[in-house]
Amino acid sequence: MKITPPFGYDEIVPLRREHRVLMPSGSTPVFCRSLNAIAVSAAEFPIAGRDYPLVFASLDAGQTYAPVAVLGLTQGANLFVDPGGAWDPSTYLPAFVRRYPFCISKLYVDGAPASERVVCVAQAYLDKAGMPLFDVRGKPTPRWQQLERLLAQYEADLDRTADLCAALARLDLLTPFSMQVVGGRQQVELRMGGMHRVDEARLRALRPASHKALVSKGYMGSIYAHLHSLENFTRLYARQLHARAPAQPSA
Repeated sequence: MKITPPFGYDEIVPLRREHRVLMPSGSTPVFCRSLNAIAVSAAEFPIAGRDYPLVFASLDAGQTYAPVAVLGLTQGANLFVDPGGAWDPSTYLPAFVRRYPFCISKLYVDGAPASERVVCVAQAYLDKAGMPLFDVRGKPTPRWQQLERLLAQYEADLDRTADLCAALARLDLLTPFSMQVVGGRQQVELRMGGMHRVDEARLRALRPASHKALVSKGYMGSIYAHLHSLENFTRLYARQLHARAPAQPSA
């Protein structure tokens, strides 16, 4: 039996009732501080799309896609985390970060995925001084009940998100793109590899039956949230300029 950790996690182990866990407070996991994109689920599109450009990425030459929120315009730059590791509190914090150090992992038996999934925790966060997640009677604490709901909802929405991406790919609606930001006298073309967006012309040209299927499955809201979010590339570029600007001396 093999448990595969999600991206950014080191060793993970199945969560047990007797475990005590160090709970993150105020700062983000180290792995996300140098990411310029992070996974998001379809349910997050409406709120995440207010702060971040949402694009579709493919790591296997267009066979499968997954949505990500773009956090920076250069490799290894997360423009939403300060030097102390705190995420900008005025922006949406993706569920991928909020669930840490927990996750739900698929099991693999002899190299094949099993139907079972198991709640896991990052090994490094297990500590006798940590917080108990179950009381002396073995019942979940209110804090763990809240986290468990987050994990279950996020995992279920990952399945729905995979269905959305498969539908977009099947209908040939995703196309690679680069962004051009115009600000003042500057006109900057942003070229970031692996980005795909929904092609609006292809979307309009869909057969009525295919369009109706997207509507009936509830995908159109996510599609338009994605398209509107692309305007955030301009804000992202402004954030990068601000981050690079020299600090002004105090009066």
